[in-house]
Parts: sequence; structure tokens; C-alpha cells
Amino acid sequence: MPLPTKAAATDLLHQHVKDDYQRLHASMVATALEGYAGQFGEDPLLWHVTGLLHDLDFEAHPDAHPGPSLQWFKDWAYPDELIHAVEAHAYGYHGYTTLPQSRLAAALVATDELCGLFYAYRKMNPVRYGEMKAGSIRKKFKDHTFAAKIDRPLIQLGCDKLGIPLDDHIANLIRFLASLP
Repeated sequence: MPLPTKAAATDLLHQHVKDDYQRLHASMVATALEGYAGQFGEDPLLWHVTGLLHDLDFEAHPDAHPGPSLQWFKDWAYPDELIHAVEAHAYGYHGYTTLPQSRLAAALVATDELCGLFYAYRKMNPVRYGEMKAGSIRKKFKDHTFAAKIDRPLIQLGCDKLGIPLDDHIANLIRFLASLP
């Protein structure tokens, strides 16, 4: 099966993910990755679909994530770059030791957890994502008691592999996520 369209990937997400937050998270990551695809001249569909489906198995298999998804993606003959990125985003969890080796994988690693921090910030400060201030997000990033489960070293690893300073990455996400409600 070739890479699905955005609509088909959204349908697949809705089949596997019922939780509203997880669906929003998937949309945030997909939007951010598509923004980076545009910035780097990469395939926007591949990057969007990777972001949308990166946690496809999380609800049903949280302790094995992303193992089941990786097998599905292989069975469906999805691109190796998508499979690598999804595997790399689990670096340090459930025995996964694959470091991001592609720009897509690095962007997913840098973006995934940071989108969670953006969401937590918005719960405290109900402003649109595009109206957030980078300095305020940076302060919350440094405050390890805020959204304590966010893996800040993993975000930094992604930024390092992507070659983008954290402050620039935060500003990029604010810009990329501005289109979300």
C-alpha cells in the first residue's frame, strides 16, 4: 500500500485513536512536521502522515508502543523513512535505541514532546497556539515541575539532530501551529 492521502490517514487515525487529546496531539505534530517539510523542501505529505500516525498504537498498546505500529507500517509497505522516524521517536523507551538518522526523524523527535508542552501551556493560558510567546514557552521548558512528564532531553536531542536551536524550534512551532484552532 502506498503512503495514504491525508484523508485516508485521518480515517486510519480515527479507527485506532478515540481519545480527543491524542487526536489533537497527532494533528499538532502533523501540522508542525508539514511546516518543517515546507521549510526544508521535503515531501509535505510524507511528513504530515508521519506526524499524524506516529502514535497510532499508543491507546491500545501503551507498553509496547510503537512496536505494533512499526509492524503495521511494514505490512502496509509504508516508506522506510516514516518507519524509521516512528521508531526513533521512541528512543529511550521500551528498549528502543534507534537514534534519529533522517531529517524527518529528527523533526519528529524534536516536535512530539514539545507539542505536549504547548498543549499543557495552553490549558493554563487559553491563547491560540499562534499567539503564544516563545519566551513564555522557553520558561516552561526550563521549569521541570511544569508538565513534568515531558521528556525535555529528548526534545533537545531532536533539535540537535535537526540542527536547530531550541529557541528557534519553539518559534517555528508557534508559527506552524498558528493555523490550528
